[in-house]
Amino acid sequence: MNRTRRVWANEWRQGGPVITKIVMILCVALWMVEMLLSFVAPAGFQRFVGSGIFVPFTAVVRPWTWLTAMFLHAPNLMHVGFNMLALWSIGPLLERLMGHWRFLALYLISGLGGAAGLVVWARVTGAWFSSAYGASGAIFGLFAAMLVVHRATGGDMRPMLIWMAINFALPVLIPNVAWQAHVGGFLIGGALTWLLVDGVPALRRRSLAWRMWCYASIVTVVVLAVVVLCAPPFGIGL
Repeated sequence: MNRTRRVWANEWRQGGPVITKIVMILCVALWMVEMLLSFVAPAGFQRFVGSGIFVPFTAVVRPWTWLTAMFLHAPNLMHVGFNMLALWSIGPLLERLMGHWRFLALYLISGLGGAAGLVVWARVTGAWFSSAYGASGAIFGLFAAMLVVHRATGGDMRPMLIWMAINFALPVLIPNVAWQAHVGGFLIGGALTWLLVDGVPALRRRSLAWRMWCYASIVTVVVLAVVVLCAPPFGIGL
């Protein structure tokens, strides 16, 4: 135990992908719980997943689902496996560039953007009882962040564009994929990263930590305001 703690502490100090690994471990652990429940207690599985998935109709009265839905996955290997592969492909680099806590903030706020995308779509189409869960909304925010970083540093964007094209094509190839969450996460993650990289000229000399606190707070308030304004009235149908 002490050796493991030292290894993790050393990796944290060196800028290793500690947050990325923790998110992956949490997602896989919850997926394993889902799989176990689906075999031994189907009713318990329904309650477990149903209490954590995001549904636009209940977005305001069940606010915890904005968070829990980011870490739940469908009870099949492809869903969690593909998302974890995507996260591992970009998470370590972004975490090293941004720092652990700022990377976590980007991940969570991108996930909120994915939820907002579903709510906005429901407001436009009336699909209030659609549901979604999975890390893909947050991961698409990381994709957008990588694009912004590559543009700022002049890096080769072709591998990232190919990987993104594959992910954007998934809703066409696989039914019941919440592409609205992908779009929402992508827009919010990209917007937050753009603010950090460029943003208000007068604030560019501020520290990265200060800019993240400032811009993340503003973006979070905007996302939550969109969800509240677009969601149905409190309590209807509940």
